[in-house]
Amino acid sequence: MQVQLERALEQVLARNAGEHEFHQALHEVFDSLGPVLDRHPEYVDAAVLERLCEPERQIIFRVPWVDDSGTVQINRGFRVEFNSALGPYKGGLRFHPSVYLGIVKFLGFEQVFKNALTGMPIGGGKGGSDFDPRGKSDGEVMRFCQSFMTELYRHIGEYTDVPAGDIGVGGREIGYLFGQYKRITNRYESGVLTGKGLTWGGSLVRKEATGYGTVLFAESMLRTIGESFDGQRVVVSGAGNVALYAIEKAQQLGAHVVGCSDSSGYVLDEKGIDLDLLRQVREVERGRVSVYAERRGAVYVPGRRVWEVGAQVALPCATQNELDEDDARALVGSGVKVVAEGANMPTTPKAITLLTESGVLYAPGKAANAGGVATSALEMQQNASRDSWTFEHTEERLAAIMRDIHDRCLTTADEYGVPGSYVAGANISGFVRVADAMLALGLV
Repeated sequence: MQVQLERALEQVLARNAGEHEFHQALHEVFDSLGPVLDRHPEYVDAAVLERLCEPERQIIFRVPWVDDSGTVQINRGFRVEFNSALGPYKGGLRFHPSVYLGIVKFLGFEQVFKNALTGMPIGGGKGGSDFDPRGKSDGEVMRFCQSFMTELYRHIGEYTDVPAGDIGVGGREIGYLFGQYKRITNRYESGVLTGKGLTWGGSLVRKEATGYGTVLFAESMLRTIGESFDGQRVVVSGAGNVALYAIEKAQQLGAHVVGCSDSSGYVLDEKGIDLDLLRQVREVERGRVSVYAERRGAVYVPGRRVWEVGAQVALPCATQNELDEDDARALVGSGVKVVAEGANMPTTPKAITLLTESGVLYAPGKAANAGGVATSALEMQQNASRDSWTFEHTEERLAAIMRDIHDRCLTTADEYGVPGSYVAGANISGFVRVADAMLALGLV
């Protein structure tokens, strides 16, 4: 079956030339699937791989809006509806200057497997725009979101495609998007977007879920070597939503979190990150981590990555390819035990190889950061039943889902002859669930 795998991969790469992030995501999955195709030749006969790599729908559109000076601005919007074999497309919207079709496709492809791992009835998709909300006024962000939704609304719905937030899309943006959707459709269809405010259809724990879930997954990893977070030295990349709540949960479990970062550099705070101060700087003032360091009396290192700080647990929670081979070597040298991804594909292939060959427990984002979309699915359940759950009940559901994903990754890896590999376990488990559904639905 290795020949079929290589031929299928070559065809997909050729059809998607220049989309480097998508190619990287494809390689990671394809590298795990040899044992699966040996055992299930029916997947080859039905061209499941080729179909799975081709999005069901790709939408690109113009987004015109007017800035505060009255100047017309033009951005590009995307929505890639990748696979709906398990349920409506589900995945976030990213607003960042780096967004182009290749990034949206890589994110959507990853989302298919991530959503399958949750066990929830949701397919995979992703979207966004090259719009940069940083430095924009609330009025500018609102006008952009309204223009973006004026096109997107015709492609989404609670039984069709359910977007959420991602980088650059938080509660403010979701509110503006939902308001425009409601205005255009004349329907209070609360299940069409997740990550909503608590007073208008949102779910408790949703904003915490990705960061919390990553730490809960890492806690399960530590348990396999007889340890816990208590007393562990931890570094986290990023200082956005995922990073903040990863820091919070790690501290709740007794960890000593000493570092975080943004695109300008990192903070080393040997006293332990003061989460209240970091939130004030990042969420209220929308400031840089350098401001936190100045007020806290911590060390700020511009232009460098937080991985050079010694730690036992590393949680990459920022963006793709932020942890490279040199970073991995520094982490291994400092005695790192666990690397769990809170972001999407933040670790480069060479870094993954170095970590795993050095005996570090490494978990890919499609498993370790699945808590966000899992809780989005729980938000959809509450919207459908016109119900609202307590924080404690929702967090218990999240913890159970993350434990189940962790255990299923290890069980699947054992079953297919790659014991201990979270990468293989996640890829194979997600793939088999989607592939079986695709076979059941026929050639669609």
